[in-house]
Amino acid sequence: MTEFKGTFTVTVTPFSADGRHIDEEVLRRFVDWQISNGVHGLIPVASTGEFLSLSDVERRRVAEIVIEQANGRVPVLVGTGAENTWDVVRYSREAERLGADGVLIIPPFYSTPTEDELFEHYQIIGASISVPIMLYNNPATSNVDMLPPFVARLSEIDNVSYIKESTLDATRIRDIIRLSDGRMSVFGGIMGYESFMNGAVGWTAVGCNLMPREFADMYRLCIEVRDIGAASILYERIKPVIDLVGQDRYVGATKAALALMGLPVGSPRPPRLPANGETLAWVQRVVESLELVFDGPATTD
Repeated sequence: MTEFKGTFTVTVTPFSADGRHIDEEVLRRFVDWQISNGVHGLIPVASTGEFLSLSDVERRRVAEIVIEQANGRVPVLVGTGAENTWDVVRYSREAERLGADGVLIIPPFYSTPTEDELFEHYQIIGASISVPIMLYNNPATSNVDMLPPFVARLSEIDNVSYIKESTLDATRIRDIIRLSDGRMSVFGGIMGYESFMNGAVGWTAVGCNLMPREFADMYRLCIEVRDIGAASILYERIKPVIDLVGQDRYVGATKAALALMGLPVGSPRPPRLPANGETLAWVQRVVESLELVFDGPATTD
């Protein structure tokens, strides 16, 4: 079974100009560019990939393309979150059949389940698949906050062995590791540098869509080389991108930046609106000041 570590990109979903279709060619080019720039894994069909705006057919196709194009070069975890437990089971089994190395599962985001209900939810899913499950704790979007003691309880489910911890409290990472007796490996969600300092083995980053090499280097400097001074300098460089794609701007700002960089990926699907006004001006400043450019392949083979 693949061990997950490093910087994983939570990928955008490229759409056609009218937003009606997946732009498969652009998605393949994007995957190749990400991998050639050193990312350690890819996570399609998650929040940044607008999973709630995709049909079931589109979810499957995006996952299929990313898995095909990655071709075993890096692990691919597919987002399989849904409100209904049986839908999550169906999506997760499908991802496993397609060749996904694991799945990322946000809690049900409307029903605000209790801890016992959540435990049953993940236990049913875990018993239905054999690939690892990465929990996704993002209370700002799911309305559920899985605190470290409960995450430790979830780690008792055999293949619930990773979590993306996306609150701003990096000390939770330390507590999850301690309370789970090391059964749970933690990925930071927002703050990679702080997460690595508290014991995270990886980082699932929105900003990696724009700066894959630099975001991957944060893992290398913090964990492999252990050069904290160099990591601090790099952190200052990538902070503008981390700030740019924060909060509700994460899809619109990321797609606007990629277009300015030379890779049009379409606009977000409604009800999200394209970045405009102050946000678009901010995107332009960041792209120009950091000299961000898409230098990936013009076409795919």
